[in-house]
Amino acid sequence: MRDYELMVIISPDVSEEDIPGTIDKVSDFITSRGGTITEVNHWGKRKLAYPIARFREGDYVLSRFKFKPEMAAELEANLKISEMILRHLLIRLGD
Repeated sequence: MRDYELMVIISPDVSEEDIPGTIDKVSDFITSRGGTITEVNHWGKRKLAYPIARFREGDYVLSRFKFKPEMAAELEANLKISEMILRHLLIRLGD
């Protein structure tokens, strides 16, 4: 298992009440595939540096976790097709 850091920007179309559920879906995906969440930080709504899909702001969430390297592509594929996630960045942390 390797250490990863994931930043996601949640669409402002997602209501404030649904944001924890969206975060939980990503966390559940990781844990259901043998990963271990070490930290989740919800930074809140922030202005984007440039518009993404007509949006000028989004909710930022930073997660750190341990995960099997072969599952990273599957995680990214699921994040790409999610309509709730505007953008994501998955980084493998140093050994």
